[in-house]
Amino acid sequence: MMSRKRKPRADYSPDIVIFLITLALLSIGVVMVFSASSVSARSIFNDTYYFLKRQLAWAGLGILAMTITMQIDYTVWKKLAWPALIITILLLVAVLVPGLGVAIRGSRRWIDIGPIPFQPSEIAKISIVLFMASFLSDRIGRMHQFSRGLLAPLIILAIVFGLIVLEPDFGTAGTIVAVSLIMLFAAGASIIHLLSLAALGIPGLCAMAIAAPYRARRFLAFLDPWEDPLGSGFHIIQSLLALGSGGLFGVGLGRSRQKFLYLPMQHTDFIFAIIGEELGFVGAALVLILYFLFAWRGLRISIATPDAFGKLLAVGITTMIVFQAVVNIGVVSGALPITGITLPLISSGGSSLVTTLAAIGVLLNISKHSTLR
Repeated sequence: MMSRKRKPRADYSPDIVIFLITLALLSIGVVMVFSASSVSARSIFNDTYYFLKRQLAWAGLGILAMTITMQIDYTVWKKLAWPALIITILLLVAVLVPGLGVAIRGSRRWIDIGPIPFQPSEIAKISIVLFMASFLSDRIGRMHQFSRGLLAPLIILAIVFGLIVLEPDFGTAGTIVAVSLIMLFAAGASIIHLLSLAALGIPGLCAMAIAAPYRARRFLAFLDPWEDPLGSGFHIIQSLLALGSGGLFGVGLGRSRQKFLYLPMQHTDFIFAIIGEELGFVGAALVLILYFLFAWRGLRISIATPDAFGKLLAVGITTMIVFQAVVNIGVVSGALPITGITLPLISSGGSSLVTTLAAIGVLLNISKHSTLR
């Protein structure tokens, strides 16, 4: 059972292992975004370096955000959890309003602030982790009770989930639910209650997944992509061709054939396929090992942090990043249906990259207070 022990003074430096893993994944991302996007950038924008320049700019902004959050005592975020949640819900409502939210490819997920678009759903992932860590840490010992412990966070989770599904962004909504359930389990929620919720929720999620025609086609393509190789199965077939052609050591950095407008979203959702093609099994395995080490170190930081809020916050941040990586790689390898979740720290992105690095900065601050050395 988790206890509310007082946190010690920050007498240590941030965890060097998490820091180095983050820089390694970020560096791989910059290189692979350039390699994967050079052809499409040349074709669309007549600028081979278009996506590279954007990725470098967002990475720089993200590193700045990580540096700032790394210096802020993580207990400050407990006081800001409720305001952040309220602002996030308002943003999720605003993105659904025509004229405020920007629709791209049928999804209304972005809000433009001048020249900079951002996704409120990316902020929602961080906000829900902060809220859960704050709310649950104050109720350690009561989480095994449904009405006094579990009910309130489930209501908040349902509101955020529903708003994101309306965008629609089923992948992010599912990620938020999965991370929240893991945090509830870590806080001492009854396994019987969680399994009961899963038994009730999974059929509903499956029904939602196939209710929309495009999601139904994705699910059918996952079951048999060769049923429609030029339509709904095209993404996964091209992804598997990229992974399979890489062999042990790959075809060589920058020498991908699939990036020549065969594989869609090659620098975002399916960048891991280009990694497998150009760097082979060895390069893909290196990425997997880095995420595994991130998970191992992040959870060890959680265990070594004395107070409940720090423990739960570390669990939430670590799980959020690693879960997205697992889902993305599962999609690219054909083990999961297409969800639209990018590969954290590696895929081309703006708000997702900045918020992820900011969250890692919070994790690094928590590590300064932990006893892990």
